Amino acid sequence: MPRLNVPRPSKHNNDKGYPTEPRHANHISAFQAHIIAATWEFVGTFMFLYFSFACQIMLHTQASETSTQIGGASSQQNVFTALVHGFSLLVNVWAFYRIKVTFGLVLVGSLPPIRGLFLFPAQLLAGMSAGGLVQAMFPGDIKLCSTTLSTGTSIAQGVFIEIAFFAMMGGIYYTGGSLNPTRSFGPAVAGTSFPGYHWIHWVGPLLSAAVAAGYYRFVKYFTYEEVNPGKYLRRYSSSRYPT
Repeated sequence: MPRLNVPRPSKHNNDKGYPTEPRHANHISAFQAHIIAATWEFVGTFMFLYFSFACQIMLHTQASETSTQIGGASSQQNVFTALVHGFSLLVNVWAFYRIKVTFGLVLVGSLPPIRGLFLFPAQLLAGMSAGGLVQAMFPGDIKLCSTTLSTGTSIAQGVFIEIAFFAMMGGIYYTGGSLNPTRSFGPAVAGTSFPGYHWIHWVGPLLSAAVAAGYYRFVKYFTYEEVNPGKYLRRYSSSRYPT
């Protein structure tokens, strides 16, 4: 007589069919979780900046055209530089990569401050490592990847440009389009070149994150979900996930 294949409930499911925790599951400590998250952040940030710096050096090395006004990078180079940074970020989208983003998430309460303290050094170390490796592997000077003010752009203007421009293509001509302290810090360390206004690439993005976080908390305080009732669905209602 043929045997009937009777489905049996998994030993890791409860009586309602929902998965439960294995009996002998291994748990990691909070410290181990922070370390693992920091390694993820390091790898993601390193890959993002490594590809970006390598492509940017290639663009400057083979470029034959320069700006007719100031002798610097042409508009074509600026567009290509913004694009290579964008595509590098596109293929490495599983980490924060930016101290600015991490700082903003800490301010709005989406990321625990202790986790942020682990991610900040990982991001900086990744930026320095990416800049150093590109300097060692590719012909050309890593200083070509530095974020510098254009001729005619004052330090005060640079600060506000870094605050306001969240799109690299909009600010790359004026400030180098940092938008990310790690992106500026890496080439500065690898090329041992810190301009006197390097601080604007820290103050600008961090102030931008603080303004964004402040506005989010403002609208959250007044329950922005009720402005357009029904638009913001409660995806995790008790009706979908019974207890």
